[in-house]
Amino acid sequence: MATTFLTGATGYIGSYVAHGLLERTDERLAVLVRAKDEHEARQRLWKSLQLHMDFDTFAHHLPRFDIYLGDLTEPNLGLSDEDWRRLAHSMDSVLHVAASLNRKSAKACFNVNLRGTLSVVRLARAAADHHGLRRFSDVSTVAVAGERRSEVVTEENCIDWNRSDYDPYARTKKFCEHMVHELLPDVPITVFRPATVLGDSRFPETTQFDMVMAFAGLAHMRVLPFEPNWRVDIVPANYVGKAIVHVHTQTGPVLDAYHLSSGEASLTYGEIHRALREAGHRARFMFVPRLGTPFRSLVDALSNTPRGWGVARHAALMKVFLPYLTFDTVFDNHRIVDALGEAPAPFSAYAYPLLRFAVDGGFKYPYKPWPHDAESRLLGRAAE
Repeated sequence: MATTFLTGATGYIGSYVAHGLLERTDERLAVLVRAKDEHEARQRLWKSLQLHMDFDTFAHHLPRFDIYLGDLTEPNLGLSDEDWRRLAHSMDSVLHVAASLNRKSAKACFNVNLRGTLSVVRLARAAADHHGLRRFSDVSTVAVAGERRSEVVTEENCIDWNRSDYDPYARTKKFCEHMVHELLPDVPITVFRPATVLGDSRFPETTQFDMVMAFAGLAHMRVLPFEPNWRVDIVPANYVGKAIVHVHTQTGPVLDAYHLSSGEASLTYGEIHRALREAGHRARFMFVPRLGTPFRSLVDALSNTPRGWGVARHAALMKVFLPYLTFDTVFDNHRIVDALGEAPAPFSAYAYPLLRFAVDGGFKYPYKPWPHDAESRLLGRAAE
């Protein structure tokens, strides 16, 4: 049976990818989980996947997981020599989703994104030399496009090494793409670049709130320092997960890179504003773009206020996302629309339910605890 080595299974996008692979293939999933023992690793997997399934379904799928205790930032991924060889000799493809999205910390981005990806590539190299690899898929980001202004960016012209980057996250992910291609020249490689991933078009629940907090903050402001005709490229997580699984599991040749985005169908701020009002959002705001510079200065100042004031975190999130909210740039998605046969749902279709879920729930997901009878239920599923 084929085995996919999946990193980031306990993360937000990784949970969608893991769920998609479980539902649409019969492959085994080798997953790297940061935990002190297998019991804690199973709990972390359950916490991640409960957005997509109940515990009995999780118990049904659990035997398909090969759990490796490790860490992207440790030498050899924190694996023993025996586990390293076992994983390298058993996997037939790699789906590298794990990353640090901490746009404020160069240290986190370099350790997780650069050093971690290098270790994953070394493991892939060992697998390719031993028996070959069907595919190496790298989940990157449209942020690798660097500083842009009012553009439609295609996959072919996304990477431009002469452009400056907005933050360490974009910079390290751009180099990760380069590293994968340079060190695995004989392996089929596909790069996925999601745009701003925000919510799920099928239901309001989410477990990832950083960007949602920024969205909610803007939705409740009375004055927005934006042009109403600026477009913002937002794509739902369920579309991103479906796209990655669909392309990664293709047996034939696929293209080298895909933008997972809304592309030229991306909504403007004015359109999102109208959709929220029509859905029942009571807050009213107006667009005053000339306030852009003083708004940035205010965000900078608030991000450095004492923690006790309760505004620094929200201001810091706004500060790191602001360049991506104001560059009026979208990413052509014809490749993935052609591959899937469908475009992503527009943000207007689910923006208000997402906003209400996040605000009403205090920007927290109501995780279910590990069941007290989990072991008997797991044994029961294994015996079926």
